[in-house]
Amino acid sequence: MTSQTSAADWSGVELHVVTGKGGTGKSTVAAALALALASSGRNVLLCEVEGRQGIARMFDVDPLPYAETRIARGLADAQGRAGTVYALHVDPESALLEYLAMYYKLGRAGKALDRFGVVEFATTIAPGVRDVLLTGKVYEAVQRNARNKKARHYDAVVLDAPPTGRITQFLNVNGELAGLAKVGPIKTQADTVMTLFRSARTAVHLVTLLEEMPVQETADGIVELGKADLPVGGVVVNLVRPHDLDQQALDAACGGGLDHAAIEADLESVGIEVSDALVEELVTEGCEHAARRDLEDTQRALVADLDRPTYELPLLAGGVDLGGLYELAAALKEQGLGR
Repeated sequence: MTSQTSAADWSGVELHVVTGKGGTGKSTVAAALALALASSGRNVLLCEVEGRQGIARMFDVDPLPYAETRIARGLADAQGRAGTVYALHVDPESALLEYLAMYYKLGRAGKALDRFGVVEFATTIAPGVRDVLLTGKVYEAVQRNARNKKARHYDAVVLDAPPTGRITQFLNVNGELAGLAKVGPIKTQADTVMTLFRSARTAVHLVTLLEEMPVQETADGIVELGKADLPVGGVVVNLVRPHDLDQQALDAACGGGLDHAAIEADLESVGIEVSDALVEELVTEGCEHAARRDLEDTQRALVADLDRPTYELPLLAGGVDLGGLYELAAALKEQGLGR
């Protein structure tokens, strides 16, 4: 199943937030989306905020500093346009030092606070402040203004965000600060960030697998985002297995009706030495594949009921390397996410 959306559906989106249950491949999808956008001629910033240096590993580059770093080039489109992907690893300590330097002109004094552990204390004791700093840096990348005279301007920003279970809390920063800071610059920054996060310039995309728990968590995440007035984007179904067997073959595999003689003949035709054990193993795998397909079809129907634009990405047999990221980016772009 592919999406029925068109390029116009996301034409006004400047911030693409990508979330998903752990293990669904949300970071891979975020990277592929950044490449898809760059392959439409856009300059894109790919941000991560969880401190895992996942972007560096996926793109096979050195660990990212707290600075916007060029990491890849998009594929040229039909008009020969190709944008660039930059990356930024946002950590709360560096974000707080930058915040202190920008708003309080502390300069070296801010670095002294870091040596005394004040920065770590501030970002650990008050998680709401930590999220304001992280999201504030993302906001600044989207909303470049006179304060950022020498900064690079981006056509789109992609945020590899925390998992679905924490995404609403992470994005709803002014709600998290309600009992901590009712006035002052931190509260003002949180309110400013929320004007972007709750606008049509932002879309929160959710990544799932065709499995019961990820699909249920995706459904719950959509509800929670809606309650917080945060804009839900599309649902990306990741790691979809190929449909190598038609329905008749699947039914035969489930019912134990596969033709052993035909399997033996096929194996012999490609020069494979046939044994009863090999044939039985293949029949068992066929049955397991049929059961898996039945489960996936059930979950696919539930995803369709979420009533969100839906995109599917294949399971890559060789795993996801840089070439695989470009393959996934092309699939997203073809389906309308990233045009």
